[in-house]
Amino acid sequence: MDKLSLAQELSSNTYPGRGIVIGKSADGKYAVTAYFIMGRSTNSRNRIFVEDGEGIRTQAYDPAKLEDPSLVIYAPVRVLGNKTIVTNGDQTDTIYEMMDKQQTFEQSLRTRTYEPDGPNYTPRISGIMHIENGSYNYAMSILKSNNGNPDACNRYTFAYENPVAGEGHFIHTYMGDGNPLPSFEGEPTWVGIEGDIDTFTKMIWDNLNEENKVSLFVRYIDIESGKYETRIVNKNV
Repeated sequence: MDKLSLAQELSSNTYPGRGIVIGKSADGKYAVTAYFIMGRSTNSRNRIFVEDGEGIRTQAYDPAKLEDPSLVIYAPVRVLGNKTIVTNGDQTDTIYEMMDKQQTFEQSLRTRTYEPDGPNYTPRISGIMHIENGSYNYAMSILKSNNGNPDACNRYTFAYENPVAGEGHFIHTYMGDGNPLPSFEGEPTWVGIEGDIDTFTKMIWDNLNEENKVSLFVRYIDIESGKYETRIVNKNV
C-alpha cells in the first residue's frame, strides 16, 4: 500500500459522503482526528456542527426545513475518559454506553448494522482513539451491507498500535457519487498528516467538493497531557 495525499483523495472524489481521519501529527506530539459530513439532499445539507460538552453534535441550521432527523441528527464525537469516539451516526452513543460497561469497541458495534436507508444502505463508520500515559493507539470500523445485499452485514475492524508521526488513515462512506451510492471498499486509506491544526483544517475543507460539503470537525490532542484543541467549520453560518 502506498501512502497517499489526503488532499488528493478528497479533491478527486465529488462525494465521499461522511469521512473519518485518524492519525498522528508530523511532530509526533498530537493525536489527530477529523470528521466531515457532506450532503446531496436539502435535509442533509441543512446541518451544522455545534460543541456539546467535550464532543460535538449535529443540529439543523434551519429547524423549519428539518424533514427526517433520524439519520442526520446525532453526536459524531463523544469523550469517555481517555477515549475519543468518532462516528457517522448514533452508534457513537452505543459505543460510549457499552464501553462504559466494560464492553470493547468491537463488541459494542456487534449490536449495530449499516444504516436502514436502502437502496444505499450507508455504511456505519466508527473510530476510537485511546491515549494513556503518553501512549496512543486507535482503531477504525466499518459495518456495511454485503455488496448491496441487505440480508447480510459485513463487519471490519482495523487497529493501529503506536502510530507513526505524520501518518494516518482515512475511511469514508462512499466510493463516489452514484445511484445507489457505492459503499466504501477495502481497508482505510493510508494518508499523510501534515501541519498544525489550522493548516490541516484548511486543507481538508478546501479540498472537499464545494457544492456537497456541509461541516468539518478537527481535533488535535496532546499525547502527553491529554489537552486538546478543536476546530469546527460549517458551510451554513
